[in-house]
Amino acid sequence: MAFDLTGKVALVTGGGRGIGAAIVTRLAEAGATVVAANRTLEHAEALAAAMPDVSAAQFPGTDRASLRALVDGVAERHGRLDILIHNAGGCPWADIEDLTEDQLEAALDINLKASIWLAQAAIVHMKRNNWGRILVTSSVSARVAMGGGAHYSAAKAGVNAFIRGAALELARTGITVNGVEPGFIAKPGRGKMGTPEMMATLGAEIPMGRMGEPDDIAYAMLYLASEESRYMTGQTIVVDGGSTLPETGYAVHSLWGQS
Repeated sequence: MAFDLTGKVALVTGGGRGIGAAIVTRLAEAGATVVAANRTLEHAEALAAAMPDVSAAQFPGTDRASLRALVDGVAERHGRLDILIHNAGGCPWADIEDLTEDQLEAALDINLKASIWLAQAAIVHMKRNNWGRILVTSSVSARVAMGGGAHYSAAKAGVNAFIRGAALELARTGITVNGVEPGFIAKPGRGKMGTPEMMATLGAEIPMGRMGEPDDIAYAMLYLASEESRYMTGQTIVVDGGSTLPETGYAVHSLWGQS
């Protein structure tokens, strides 16, 4: 079977809903034992209750010590850690003129700093088996601009740079480091972008004519977590329905749809 993760232990942050829940589900279906760590523990617990090879953990915050304790706890409980996926992310949106220090720190902490501290903690355990997959959910915002999210774009661009640097350092250890850059992914009922009207509007502007689904990201992560991706490191896969293809954004998107 392709993408056979039998015997592997995975930790997925932000694993309670949406993209994270889809990643947890696909890894578990491929045979992995998965720990879903989520800030709202109840969401991860509900997922774990429906899947025998999934357990829930509290995502502890973004400080180095707490993240190391999370990683070490998973490795001690299961005897190993093979796959780390840092999917938790996001930020408070703000125009650059109104951006506060707290908002900038929040964006850097969860998106960039947590990626680094989690990876640092995981490497120790992965080196014991000369095999590991360190994966991060980045964003197309790392390469294209979005109003109100300059600080988020900066954090995700930092994530992509970290992926490349860490991959180079670890290239001869059996540990690969990669990421996925989602475009607009449908999250019904979650914020302004989760209304049916907004999802329809955004979907119409994407070259493929729809927003993405959480599984579109999860299957890319499944490949990167597998043995089949063994010769790929330091890369990010863009999964965006073609939304970053037009040269000048929404105007070209509309013209493309009429051609």
